[in-house]
Amino acid sequence: MRRFGRLLTAITSLLAVLTLAQPTAFAASESGTLAWSTAPLVLRNGPGIAYDITGDIVADTQIKVLRCQRLWCVVDGPTGRGWTNKGDIVFGRTSAPFPFMMTGYPQGATVCFYQGANYSGGEFCIEPGRSYRDLALVGLDNAFSSVRVMGEGSADVCRDRFFQSYCERVTGDQPVLDEHLRQSLSSIRVH
Repeated sequence: MRRFGRLLTAITSLLAVLTLAQPTAFAASESGTLAWSTAPLVLRNGPGIAYDITGDIVADTQIKVLRCQRLWCVVDGPTGRGWTNKGDIVFGRTSAPFPFMMTGYPQGATVCFYQGANYSGGEFCIEPGRSYRDLALVGLDNAFSSVRVMGEGSADVCRDRFFQSYCERVTGDQPVLDEHLRQSLSSIRVH
């Protein structure tokens, strides 16, 4: 019986150490938009410099953005959660600038977006040179699950209106959009 008691104490202690060692604030965020810090982030308990500093996150660190106001965002990172300057955040899979700012992508094809996976459901095709900064204005916000590029072309697709938040450059067919974009597109620009 004493062995069981010592084993139980050892397991409980190990679990406590593992729980304390994990960055709990970051681990707690299953939702949010994937982003990176482009400079050291100062975390505050509110959206502005008048609020107390609660921590920091070093530059070039993967974070999640929970929500944003005009100039400030609530972020969750490996060292904590707090409000920080939106200008020091880049959205996407890497810390590189928005993919649509890069050159050398194919241009000139119609791109069709589908409500269902594998090019099923309602279809919305966009000609090269067209841009939709806010899909809610045409009743198609957060409506698409797959995309087909008809020929040599590409499209910028973003989670939020006005080409903000998580963005990608689509250069080929995607029977199922990335998990961060599926049923979450709010702005599109076709090249």
